[in-house]
Amino acid sequence: MRILHTSDWHLGRSFHREGMLGHQAAFVDHLLSVVEQEEVDVVLVAGDVYDRALPQVDAVRLASEALARLAASRAKVVLTSGNHDSAQRLGFGSELIDAAGVFIRTDLSTVGRPVVLEDEHGPVAFYGLPYLDPDTVKEAWQLPTRSHQAALTEAMARVGADHEARGGRAVALAHAFVTGAEPSDSERDISVGGVSMVPASVFSRMTYAALGHLHGRQTITDTAAGSVRYSGSPLAYSFSEEHHVKGSWLVDLDATGIAAAEFVEAPVPRRLARLRGDLETLLTDPTLAAHEDHWVQVTLTDAVRPVQAMERLRRRFPHTLVLTFESTLPVVGAVAAAGARPRRDHDLVREFLKELRGSEPSAPELALLDEAVDACCEDPEVDTLDTSVSSASSASSAAGDGEFVEVLF
Repeated sequence: MRILHTSDWHLGRSFHREGMLGHQAAFVDHLLSVVEQEEVDVVLVAGDVYDRALPQVDAVRLASEALARLAASRAKVVLTSGNHDSAQRLGFGSELIDAAGVFIRTDLSTVGRPVVLEDEHGPVAFYGLPYLDPDTVKEAWQLPTRSHQAALTEAMARVGADHEARGGRAVALAHAFVTGAEPSDSERDISVGGVSMVPASVFSRMTYAALGHLHGRQTITDTAAGSVRYSGSPLAYSFSEEHHVKGSWLVDLDATGIAAAEFVEAPVPRRLARLRGDLETLLTDPTLAAHEDHWVQVTLTDAVRPVQAMERLRRRFPHTLVLTFESTLPVVGAVAAAGARPRRDHDLVREFLKELRGSEPSAPELALLDEAVDACCEDPEVDTLDTSVSSASSASSAAGDGEFVEVLF
C-alpha cells in the first residue's frame, strides 16, 4: 500500500498580508498529480485543513474542490482536524462523505475505531485522531490530569486496545507536538501550563504515525518496526521557515511494515530571504541579486535610521514584506547607571528627536522643544501652602452654607 502523508494546509492563511489561496490551489494541483503519477492508494491529511475555525468562503470552496478531486482519484483519503480547525464544521456530513472514500475524523467518539483498507497483503487499520484539546478530553474521558500527554496517551490506549484485537499493520494520524521535534514561528502555541509536548513512545505500536502541527518535515523515529514523522506544511508561513523543504512523505507498506519512505517536494511559489545590513550595502551588493524576486525580511543596522527605507528597498527587492531596525545607539530613556546623574526631561526629548531623525536638532528647534517641555511641567513657583488653603476652602464650601467644618493641617 502506498501512502501520501501531508498536513497543515492552513487554507485561507496569508503571509504578512500576502494572499496565499492561489499558491494553496497550486499545491492541491501538485497533490493530485503526485497521486496519479506515484499511484498513491491513501492520502493522509493530519490536521489544520483550515487556518481558522471560521474559514473564509474561498478557503471552504478550495477545500471542497480538493476533496472532490481526491474522491474522484484513485486514492482514498483519511483526514483529521487540527487545533486551527473547528471540529464540528470540518466534520459536518462526514458519515455521508465516507461513502465517497473520504474519511473525515473529527469526533472524539470515533477514537479507537479505524478506517480499514485492504491491499494484497491484507488489511491496514487507519486510526484518525482529531486534535485532542486537553480541557475537552479531560471532561469527556474523565481523565485525572489536564495535559496533552494525558489526552494522547488515553487516545492511543483506545487505539491500542482495538489494534491488539485486530493485529496486522496500523497507521495513526495525530496533531500534536512530539518530544524531539523542532517548531517554527508560524505554529500556534498549544501548551497547557507551559507543557505541550508528548513522547513519541505513545505511537510505539503503530507501523506509521503521520503527524501534523509542526510546519517543518521531520523524522522523529524510523525503524523497521515503525516510523513517526511530520510532513510539515506544504507552504512556508513564516520567515523562520526560510530553509525548509516543503512537501509530503510518500510511504510504502509491505506485508510486515514500512518498505520505503521518500519525501516528495512541493512547488515553491516564491522563496524567502532574511537580509541584514546597512541600507547602502543591501542596495548595491551584487551577491544579493538572487533574492530580488524573493519575499524578503530586512533588518537594517544603520546607525542613523535611513529616510524612506522601505520604499528604497522595494526598488531593488519589490517583495519586501518586513522591515525592522537594529540600532547600536543607547535606548532613549534607559535606566541610568548607579551613581549617574538623572537626565532632565529636556534631555530625553532631545535624544528622542535625534534618535528618530539621526541628526541633532537645530537651535530654533531646541528652543521650541524646551518651551514645549516647560509647558508640560509643573510651575516651580507655585506656593504649596496656597494649594492647601485652597483645598480647605473647597472642603468648607462643599459642606454647605452655615455648616462649620474643621480642617486639620
